[in-house]
Amino acid sequence: MTSSPLTSIITGAARGIGLEIAKGLYDLGHNLVLNDVDDQELELCIQNRFAGDFSRVAIVAGNIKSIEVIKSLINIAYDRFGQLNYVVANAGVTSFNSFIQCTEDQYDQVMDTNLKATFFLVQAAVKSFEDQNITTEKAILLMSSVTGFQAHGQLTAYAMSKAALAMMAKNLVAELSPLGIRINAIAPGATLTERTSNDEYIETWSKLTPLGRPAHTKQIADAALFLLSEKASHITGQTLIIDGGWTSMSPQPPMEIS
Repeated sequence: MTSSPLTSIITGAARGIGLEIAKGLYDLGHNLVLNDVDDQELELCIQNRFAGDFSRVAIVAGNIKSIEVIKSLINIAYDRFGQLNYVVANAGVTSFNSFIQCTEDQYDQVMDTNLKATFFLVQAAVKSFEDQNITTEKAILLMSSVTGFQAHGQLTAYAMSKAALAMMAKNLVAELSPLGIRINAIAPGATLTERTSNDEYIETWSKLTPLGRPAHTKQIADAALFLLSEKASHITGQTLIIDGGWTSMSPQPPMEIS
């Protein structure tokens, strides 16, 4: 770690995996710039999860599909905290529908949020690293999914977007390594979040997951923190699947439990 606090941007940070990663980085002493679409939820998040510490946590509410929101995240990192070190492109949406019935609007929503927004957030961060001549730690983490590696019904557009993120992490090694920037991705499987923590989901995925249980958000966040840390200083271009073994055996859930 550097002597001055590192600064991290996390999108989709008001709940779930994004919030858990943000908490982990905060506990490591990082300054945070958090993004989510709901400004009230972000405010409550700081009050409830970060003890109201606005000295170390800044928020940018808005849809990450907006280039203006992306610019605000980058600018606030430098204006408030003087540097940017880590970017966690976590924001995403899931859309369950059959391939035949998927509309153009549904397709665009998934691709714009999961793929396009991530592409331009990473691009803006890399440009800022160069413009600001950042010589301290620089690492980027993308949020892929097991569905980018294993077929899962009703999720074609979503799976395409998540597979593309894994390839983005791999392909950018060629351009980012000479700049001293590492980029990796994680691909969570079934995970207990505010949306999924119900008895039916837990029972189903406990049966389908070889390790006998779905993941908790902290288990996903711990892997994310490892890939961002100096302990992973020679790891780049990789996607780490965190699924309790599901993709190794791939039993399919009922569609309504996905």
